[in-house]
Amino acid sequence: MAGRLHIRTFGCQMNRYDSDRMAELLGAEGYALTDEPDEADVVLVNTCSVRARPERKVQAFLQRFAADKRRGRTLVLGVTGCVAQQHGERWLARIPELDLVLGTDAIPELPAMVRDAHGGTRRCEVGEDPDGAPRFLEAHPAHRVPGISELVTVGKGCDNYCAYCIVPLVRGRERSRPAGAIVDEVRRLVEAGTREITLIGQNVNSYGRGQAEGVGFPALLDRVAGVGGLVRLRFTTSHPRDFSEELARRFGELPVLCDWLHLPFQAGADPVLKRMNRGYTAAEYRDKVALFREYAPEGAVGADCIVGFPGETDADFMATMDLVEAVRFDQLFSFKYSPRPGTASARLPDDVPAEVKAERLRWLQARQAEITQEKNRAFMGRTVDVLVEGASARGDQLSGRTTTNHIVNFIAEAGRIGSVVPVMVEEGLANSLRGRLALTAA
Repeated sequence: MAGRLHIRTFGCQMNRYDSDRMAELLGAEGYALTDEPDEADVVLVNTCSVRARPERKVQAFLQRFAADKRRGRTLVLGVTGCVAQQHGERWLARIPELDLVLGTDAIPELPAMVRDAHGGTRRCEVGEDPDGAPRFLEAHPAHRVPGISELVTVGKGCDNYCAYCIVPLVRGRERSRPAGAIVDEVRRLVEAGTREITLIGQNVNSYGRGQAEGVGFPALLDRVAGVGGLVRLRFTTSHPRDFSEELARRFGELPVLCDWLHLPFQAGADPVLKRMNRGYTAAEYRDKVALFREYAPEGAVGADCIVGFPGETDADFMATMDLVEAVRFDQLFSFKYSPRPGTASARLPDDVPAEVKAERLRWLQARQAEITQEKNRAFMGRTVDVLVEGASARGDQLSGRTTTNHIVNFIAEAGRIGSVVPVMVEEGLANSLRGRLALTAA
């Protein structure tokens, strides 16, 4: 056994997916995962640069282990992901105790870099293959026990260049993964025990664009849904501009496709959306939600939203609140705008005062919390099908999700993990549902 590995992941599903691939690569080298960083021989921090706050958390986390190394602890310390890609060699200069800096497209280099680190060589790898081709890593469950629910990437990068978004700068232009490789990975995971797959990408709706095989995202869903043994299928994230009726129809045609859509709107005022370079109006966004609900009448909608974007007026913010009232999201992830270096919006004056941003965010989140709880309470007395994923956060119950992505906690024996069971909902709480196993599942 080479040792123990701890990976701390910040950010989006793409980072979680990359962390799993890194765990598999080092698993093949003999490293076993541990949840305890103080027990690890290798600590990797997989980073996100979408907002400023995660970057600050990364700095604090790395400095903690840099201090351990200064006190004599033997440890390979590395930073990976989007912040690593963005700052590269500067990390090695900033933290002398750091052994490796690994960019988003250089993950295959990780085992060699860890070996070099053991030999005292510090390395930074943030480039692509010499021919510029993307390197898509395949999931190999033999080196990592897959979960009940797993992520599978359909591509890398993004071509949308939203004004606030740093993704194209740190993950590159959009490149789709071959459909056959995606289906094969799903099949391997399902054969290893996975029951639910979430297809991920910066914009899954544009999958296949410019690719010779001519497979679009709806056709890819058809292929993945045909994998024997797959119980549930989801996807995220969707760009509203590319959400089509052909895609919406799949919610009514594919039994394994869950009736849940994550569709970020970011702002409810057309002038703000234009400055963001989002490519749609608020009315067009509402039409896309209506299209989804036409084919999934009981479906749930989640979204992302930014408040305080440059130039956002009180009227613009009220337009965002109007959209929230009209759509009534099941889940909403909302944030204060923070300029990211290198993005188009970083050249705009950050003219919404910090206290105004904070107040708008409090108002938005308070109202959304009310809507979410109202929607959760509407489940009371209903029986829902729950895919059981494991123990609840408190550990005294089991936890799983409905097809609409609602978390449900209930009491049952551990043998139910991995099964779909009926649960009678007794309480609709702020962020979850609580119930009891229905009699038919007893």
